[in-house]
Amino acid sequence: MMKKIIAVSAVVLFVLVGACLIFWRHTPFAYSGVVEAIEVDVPARLSDTIETLPVQEGSPVKEGEELARLECKDVALQYAIAQKEFERAEKLLKTTAGSRENYDLKKHQFDQASLHKSWCLIKSPLTGKVLYKYYEAGEFIPAGRKLLTVADLNRLDVWVYVEHDMLARLQIGMKVEGFLPETGQTFQGVILSINDEAEFTPKNVQTRRERERLVYGVKTRFENDAKQTLKPGMTLEVSFPQEAR
Repeated sequence: MMKKIIAVSAVVLFVLVGACLIFWRHTPFAYSGVVEAIEVDVPARLSDTIETLPVQEGSPVKEGEELARLECKDVALQYAIAQKEFERAEKLLKTTAGSRENYDLKKHQFDQASLHKSWCLIKSPLTGKVLYKYYEAGEFIPAGRKLLTVADLNRLDVWVYVEHDMLARLQIGMKVEGFLPETGQTFQGVILSINDEAEFTPKNVQTRRERERLVYGVKTRFENDAKQTLKPGMTLEVSFPQEAR
């Protein structure tokens, strides 16, 4: 009787081990990474006082939407003068009193003034969300300084770190799948870049043993859903296609 029990137990154990191996082989291993937004710094192209700045940190914005307006009193005056001189040169060109050289010069000055005037209105370069605001209305901002940082929340990046053996199986453009560990919701993405040089696992990895491994960074990009469920700072599990494993 005892021998039968032992034999049955051995068979059950063998079946369980086999099932575990099959499950392990067919269950894709996921690499964990932190979601990062594609950030774009929006600078002021002119040194001037900020007249209006209607957006706040966290405000949703659309591409081409007004983010801020500079006072541009000097720019407006220069534009008015350049416009008047160009119109006069244009009229003179039609008579013997004008010259082509003078017309070209005034047109160039007017085009420059028009360009500077357009810089007084600062627009969003993309559809997304304002992450950071560095100035307030009424403050003076030097040319080239960051006014705002806008994030594209429709496409987000996730860096994952893979071992050397996995590296040879991956290629740029390969489709990958990501899922949120809390809900299991999946997202489709692609591999954007693969680092050529090994590095130690980043410090945000939990265990010291894992941080001591040499790995290669793989940058992946995912399309967000209509509700923009993916947000910067979230953890996303990334799995590679079956042929890459």
